[in-house]
Amino acid sequence: MAGMTNGAGVRATARIVATPEGLPVLAGEGPLALRRTRATGGCHRVTVVGAMSAPLGGDRLAVEAEVRDGARLTVDSAAATIALPGRTGEAARYDVRLTVGPGGELHWLPEQLISASGSDLRMRTRVELAPDARLVLREEQILGRHGEDPGTLATRLTVHRAGRPLLDQELSYGPGAPGGWNGSAVLGGHRAVGQLLVVDPRLAENPVEARVLGAGAVLTPLAGPAFLVTAVAPDARLLRRVLDEVRTAQRDSAPRLSVR
Repeated sequence: MAGMTNGAGVRATARIVATPEGLPVLAGEGPLALRRTRATGGCHRVTVVGAMSAPLGGDRLAVEAEVRDGARLTVDSAAATIALPGRTGEAARYDVRLTVGPGGELHWLPEQLISASGSDLRMRTRVELAPDARLVLREEQILGRHGEDPGTLATRLTVHRAGRPLLDQELSYGPGAPGGWNGSAVLGGHRAVGQLLVVDPRLAENPVEARVLGAGAVLTPLAGPAFLVTAVAPDARLLRRVLDEVRTAQRDSAPRLSVR
């Protein structure tokens, strides 16, 4: 049953399939509503619209996006996602599964994930890329709403390119995380943290160099045609500005893809 609800929470999966000709699959469930939105330059665009409060404790949500050969797709969201406590105290789970085929391109650009006080969310993102696929993936976590402590948040991002590991990263914050997450060597008291992953075959010939991007941000080349920007900031606005500056530089500097 679509968007099934029981005592343990909501079970819902949204699916997107993009081809060069269109979006043959665009199916939302429960709190995960999907809307075809305006795009340009032959790139399809889908916006995730929250139809109800989620994820709550005990919910099991998933989004699956498949970009088939030669297609281009941008996925964003209409508003921030807020992880909230449920009635049972059980953790919520949010799984994202992304596949990009040969010659395909995916821009995964959701709004921020806010970890509200008392919540417990486990989020897993898995990406499978063809050898010549392109990916721009942004993740942003805001630890607590204004004036409150964060909930417990554990995330894992796993990316495979041509069947081989490119990135496998786990992050944990909040009262259920191992000690030190808020220390000077990790967040240093900041409450906004994010990353921007860019995978592009053109980086094989024009790689970027590791560098510090101002206060609280660093660019790290990966073992493949890719780089990862990791940033912390006092608030969501400043975090977005840092990540957007890098994304704009990467887009405008193609094919050289030099990031300054």
